[in-house]
Amino acid sequence: MFPITRAFLLFILKEKNMSQKIQKKKLFESFYFSKENYLILSLGLIIIAIGYYFSSINPWDSFLSLTVSPILLVFGYCIVIPFGILYKKK
Repeated sequence: MFPITRAFLLFILKEKNMSQKIQKKKLFESFYFSKENYLILSLGLIIIAIGYYFSSINPWDSFLSLTVSPILLVFGYCIVIPFGILYKKK
């Protein structure tokens, strides 16, 4: 076995203090997303769901299925969802 040195004991005590500091943080302070992020992401999911609904409407060659649906899907996937992920309040 190895002898327990003073440096080893100080290392253990330092690690214990660090873990106590981490536990004292409030739960939602450590999350990256805020309420606004979740609202923007849910708006993006609603837009995507509406796009898929318009895509499934009969007849398949209607204006909604061929024009509006792809526009909503691209807008939801490429603009709203990334904006919801990257948005950060200053």
